[in-house]
Amino acid sequence: MHFLLCLSTTIPVSANINITTDDAHHHYRRFLLANGVGRTPPMGWNSWNRFQCNIDEWTIKSTADALVSTGLAALGYKYVNIVADDCWGEANRDSKGNLVPRASTFPSGIKALSNYVHSRGLKLGIYSDAGFRTCSKTMPGSLGHEDQDAITFASWGVDYLKYDNCYHDNTRHQDRYAKMSYALRKAGRPILYSICEWGEENPAKWAGRYGHTWRTTGDIQDKWDSITSIADLNNIWGRFAGPGRWNDPDMLEVGNGGMSLEEYRSHFSIWALMKAPLLIGCDIRSASKEILQILGNKEVIDVNQDPLGVQGRKIRSRGGLEVWAGQLSGRRVAVVLWNRSWSRAPITVGWREIGFSPRNPVIVRDLWTV
Repeated sequence: MHFLLCLSTTIPVSANINITTDDAHHHYRRFLLANGVGRTPPMGWNSWNRFQCNIDEWTIKSTADALVSTGLAALGYKYVNIVADDCWGEANRDSKGNLVPRASTFPSGIKALSNYVHSRGLKLGIYSDAGFRTCSKTMPGSLGHEDQDAITFASWGVDYLKYDNCYHDNTRHQDRYAKMSYALRKAGRPILYSICEWGEENPAKWAGRYGHTWRTTGDIQDKWDSITSIADLNNIWGRFAGPGRWNDPDMLEVGNGGMSLEEYRSHFSIWALMKAPLLIGCDIRSASKEILQILGNKEVIDVNQDPLGVQGRKIRSRGGLEVWAGQLSGRRVAVVLWNRSWSRAPITVGWREIGFSPRNPVIVRDLWTV
């Protein structure tokens, strides 16, 4: 059981969360912000959790249609990502060294697919790898082809790149991810750059120099223990997040069937509070009304998309009873009261714990109240 609350006051709120900056890379950070993407956590849909390699252009098009028809697109879910961790391309490059879409599943090509997604008012995402092969070994990675592939992605109208970390040359992750970052800049198209090296070399300390999001953990699973453990790991790096640079605890599992509706609400609430990318991982074309209500809770989405960009963090944990909180714009604070124990129990929080004076009036709103 959990509650996600929004508390507001006319009195200034004292923040207890710091955001770090890196002066040595100030100018490049200005470029990443100026290109107009990633100022708030990206929202959209990702094919991997539900479909893995079983994707084709019809799946992508019909999902784009569903984002619009369900109203999710209007709430901010804009990216339609062919991030079926690889599997979208042929096994080898063409005679000029270019990546080639798989003819059997994407016969119209990625450019045509991009045009369709854009016609629906959405954006297209794609996947590559900072190694010689992608993680399934089914297609080439981009190591040594960064400039060429960045130009290809830009020419196709790609808006988002998830960049994985399999089968590389054992050089520093940071160096290989920087190469693609510079290549994307030279390609001249605003592309959200999602760094995925699973938190192995503490990317929160360096990835914000080069990209907009970075994975902080291993792969998520549609299980309660996975959600809670990943939330705890992602929480450690909260001070490094901010506009244009986001910790990524992996895609949402909401709607994939492995947890209860209450567990999915908790999952969605914590991801929203942590300013995680909200990337739907279920088949929204067949999602139930209850699942769409979770994914479409505008007030919870507003917490995630708050322009202040402060990642909410765990401020207290005792016997599985936890308080998570994060400052919002407009003299507001979002608070999650999260019972992770195996029994019912009350959870209380003191005003001072979340930056309020006990003498000042506060308006409290439960964001899961219909």
